[in-house]
Amino acid sequence: MTTPLDPGPFFHGTKADLRDGDLLTAGFRSNYRPEVVMNHVYFTALADGAGLAAELAAGEGAPRVYIVEPTGPFEDDPNVTDKKFPGNPTRSYRSKDPLRVVGEVGDWTRLTPEALQSWRERLAALRADERGEIIN
Repeated sequence: MTTPLDPGPFFHGTKADLRDGDLLTAGFRSNYRPEVVMNHVYFTALADGAGLAAELAAGEGAPRVYIVEPTGPFEDDPNVTDKKFPGNPTRSYRSKDPLRVVGEVGDWTRLTPEALQSWRERLAALRADERGEIIN
């Protein structure tokens, strides 16, 4: 028997308006490098981490955090684990299989306008730096 990487619950942040039962799939452009089409769908076990992703997501909609269930195997997100942080303290994961939306979180921590601007500036600097590649 295999021990799961993390028991969850799991969260995904986006600006998309989703309903329970909707599936999130790979194959969309990265929020961090729009020229990259992602081979995985990303999620975390930290609601506030998903909130950060929602606030930084592309699009005009309101940032939203959804409770999701992986429909297949998943792995630690190599973009933040070991490459940037030893282990997986951000509890960030990715899967080639869809995530099923099972609810929405309404009480995640929102960023201040100043913090959001700071994150956007950091991402812009990463985009300008060729070493800020995404492991896809």
